Order: sequence, then structure tokens, then C-alpha cells
Amino acid sequence: MRRIHPYVEDEPDIPAAYAYPRDHWLRLNMVASADGAAWVEGHSEGLSGPADKRIFGLLRGLADVVLAGAATVRTEGYRPARPRESWRALREGRPPAPPIAVVTRRLDLDFGSSLFTEAEPYARTIVITTESAPKDRREEAAARADLIVAGDERVDLATVVSELRDRGLGRVLCEGGPRVNAQLVAAGLVDELALTVSPLLAGGDAARILDGVASRTPLTLAQVLEEDGFLFCRYIREAQDEASG
Repeated sequence: MRRIHPYVEDEPDIPAAYAYPRDHWLRLNMVASADGAAWVEGHSEGLSGPADKRIFGLLRGLADVVLAGAATVRTEGYRPARPRESWRALREGRPPAPPIAVVTRRLDLDFGSSLFTEAEPYARTIVITTESAPKDRREEAAARADLIVAGDERVDLATVVSELRDRGLGRVLCEGGPRVNAQLVAAGLVDELALTVSPLLAGGDAARILDGVASRTPLTLAQVLEEDGFLFCRYIREAQDEASG
């Protein structure tokens, strides 16, 4: 892997290249085709490659918590994050792996899946839902996971980020999907976009990495890495609000 922006460097220090600038920071990590598709045949796997998977794993190792929407969790078959030897130094002073936090308005989750049954006590899965979710499902969620209720009819993502920070989970890695991404961006909660551009044209009707309410967020291109035609871009939101840190 080589760095091609803001300067050229062979074999850069990848963990340093993706280090969090602050303890409170929300990073989106997404992969897209060269024509902007967020998936191929319903899954992101068709857009990925070995280098992308390495970056994906590294970003998980750096994060305090991994945030994802229920649709992404179901489609991609999420399991608990497993400790890796390569994470040992990255996670010094923290649990060996980050918990997965799932955003779900209706609690349409399989609480018997490995995401809940195999999560270690130090990284118990977090379920984020609303007051309007069925009471019996909320009770089951509370029994199988750590429960956060944020919002009445819709999940209030600003409250979610605040609740995670209160739990010491300030470095948030959001892995989508596009609807959750769009809501986070519209709420002004995203500090960074880590975007892998796959050397592929996909066409079809796949969503872009944001799929929802229109919003405009100026970004600064901070870094580009390259391997095997894949581009790994870091975009930082302009005019950072100091109060958000």
C-alpha cells in the first residue's frame, strides 16, 4: 500500500494514518464502486478486496464502538467483533474488542443470533431503539443486550452519540447502512468519512453511501492511500465545531 495524497509515501504507517484526532469523533466507513454504488447484489462484499478488508479490520480495532443500522446487521450477517493480535497495541487500556451497537426503530432483530449469544461481557451488544418499539421486544432486548432508548417514534441519533460518550465510547465507527449514514450527516454528527473507492462499475439501482434526506456537508480531502486500484480516502468535515469535541 502507498500514500498518494497529501504526499507520496511507500509503505506508510497505516494505524497512524487512521488514528483518531480526538477522543470524541464519529467516523463513517463505507465502500463504493467507481460509479457510486454502495453494494452489488445487495451486499458490500462484491465491492471489497484484501486491502479493503485490512482497513476495515484496522478501523474496528481503533474504535471504541461499532455502530450499524439493523438492515445492515441483518444483510451482512453481523457477529461480535473478535479480538485480533494486531489490535493489542491499538487497544491498550481498553477492552480487547469493541461492542457492536445496532440502531433499530422496530426491534426486528434475531436475539438468538450469535451477535447476541456470543458477545463477550466486555463487549456486550448494544441495542438502540425508541419509546414506541413494542414493550415485549424492548424487554427482550434489555435481557439480551445493553439497551438504549433514544427518541419517541424515531431514533434520536444525537442522543445516541451522547449516550455512547457517557459510557466511555467516544470514538464511534459507523458502518452504515446508507439510511443511518444520511441521518447522521443531516444531524451534523459526522466528523469523518473513510471511503474506499472500488475499481468497479456496478450500475443497477444500488443506493449511494447516503440514502435519505438531502443535506450538504463540505469536506476536506485529508488523505488517499492506494493498493491494487482501490483508493482509500479520508475526508474530514470542514469547520469543526469545538463544542462537539
